Amino acid sequence: MAHARSTKVTCEQRTKGENQKISGGGKQTKQISVTSQNCSAKASKLLRVLCIAKDKVLNMANPNPYPTSISSLHFPSSAHQSISQILSSLRKSALSITNRLRSIEEDSEFTEHVADHYGLPLVANERCGSWYIPTDRKAGSAYFKSTDGHEGQWDFSLRRLNLQLLDILRENGGCVIVDSTRRGKSMPDALSKTVPIWTAVLNRALFPDEKTFHDVQFPPDFLGASEESQIEKRIDGFVISLNSLKLNMQGLQSRLGKPIRLTWATREFLWPEYTEKEMDAFHLIVLCSASRRVQGAEMSEGGYIQGAGDDSEAWSCGLTPRIFWDNRSTLFATVEEDLPAVIAELIGKHHREMGNEDAVLIRPTNNIYIGRSGRGSNSEPAGVGINEERLFDLRIKCNVSDAGDMDTSLTEPTTEEDAKTLNLGCPSGKLGSRQLRKVLNKVEQFVALHLSRDPSQSLIVTCDNGKDLSAGAILMIICMFYNKEGNFEGPRRVDFINKEYIRQRLAWVISSKHDVNPSRSTLQSVHAFLMKRP
Repeated sequence: MAHARSTKVTCEQRTKGENQKISGGGKQTKQISVTSQNCSAKASKLLRVLCIAKDKVLNMANPNPYPTSISSLHFPSSAHQSISQILSSLRKSALSITNRLRSIEEDSEFTEHVADHYGLPLVANERCGSWYIPTDRKAGSAYFKSTDGHEGQWDFSLRRLNLQLLDILRENGGCVIVDSTRRGKSMPDALSKTVPIWTAVLNRALFPDEKTFHDVQFPPDFLGASEESQIEKRIDGFVISLNSLKLNMQGLQSRLGKPIRLTWATREFLWPEYTEKEMDAFHLIVLCSASRRVQGAEMSEGGYIQGAGDDSEAWSCGLTPRIFWDNRSTLFATVEEDLPAVIAELIGKHHREMGNEDAVLIRPTNNIYIGRSGRGSNSEPAGVGINEERLFDLRIKCNVSDAGDMDTSLTEPTTEEDAKTLNLGCPSGKLGSRQLRKVLNKVEQFVALHLSRDPSQSLIVTCDNGKDLSAGAILMIICMFYNKEGNFEGPRRVDFINKEYIRQRLAWVISSKHDVNPSRSTLQSVHAFLMKRP
């Protein structure tokens, strides 16, 4: 048998500046420089222990360091984890559901402290912000997206006007808007740029004579001068876009009362104080970044996770902020491996106990309502219950809410009740948005048939979440059948409808129900139907 080459491996952990040597029989020694500058004492100790353990395992498995047969060779097995696998496991453990919820609870104490300091109510910038506000302290919601503040993409969203904040500001003299961001930043773009853009646009549009409040208010020493200048140059264009919606600007000015002043609250920022006389001139919005900034990895923070509430779909197992705050003690008393099952049970219980959501009138109409579908399963939200739906003269259901529902849009109505109900049968998500384009002609026929006979009849349009497909169907209805005063007028001329006209009608829906959020696919379906009609 040919002489087998043997290889002897030794593990040596040396101090900073020394070399780790890996020697092989008859081969030139290779030297690899190893530094421990970024390793903690615990990591160094762990490495030494692993090396010693490895040598012991090898010696026990093969007392003769020079194997003389193939059977005496031993290869690594899956039972022996590499250092990278160990670190990956440690990181996964650090990002556990329990650690996230504990971090959220810790950060919520900061948001409450900010609110108490200024004496203002807490408003969540959805969806992340709601995690950091106890249910009994949440005064409302805002919808400012960080993408509208990304560099080079600065925008004032006509789909997220956030006009619901005007009433909160007028009633309380201001509010604290809460959001958070993950490791590496101290503040999300929504708070550093999107809200400042929105504030500048409203101040200029509603208070043209209050020049003091027309400049964009940025967090001190946070953005570069170039970026601030570029944002400032876009504001007048955003004001023109807002005015193009033809909203009742005088009415909005009366709702708000006075301009808006911004300030910021982070763990690093010194909060300014304002006298009562100063506060008489403006409403104060405090932009609060809930989490403390983490410089290193999560493993070095003792379980704390910056921005733990961000991207909750990836870790929450369906848990919502409200269910968390209502069942905090139960969740913290549950071991990690049992949490998914406990969360599923709490979600089911919450949905069974949740009351009906009220339908919302789309103003300035006096008979078009938007709501959420009734559900046939105890595991789903109740939404607008079937009994509530029957309070309306006419009903359009965008989704099939129960397997037993009859699609009355495709069959002859058997009762008078069926004749007043149109079930479009759209699935949820993008497929439903695409399907909507194919069935909007049924909506047109249904509305023309019934409201032409009696325009005073009430009509409710529902979908699974009351925010997407129902909003799209209503947008088509008010574009085609209603004049600028909100009165039923019959089908509009084809050449009368353009993109600006559609945006104006969409503003009716958004300003009536602040959490409405029709997807891009839904809006594209409505545009395609309205703009391509013969």
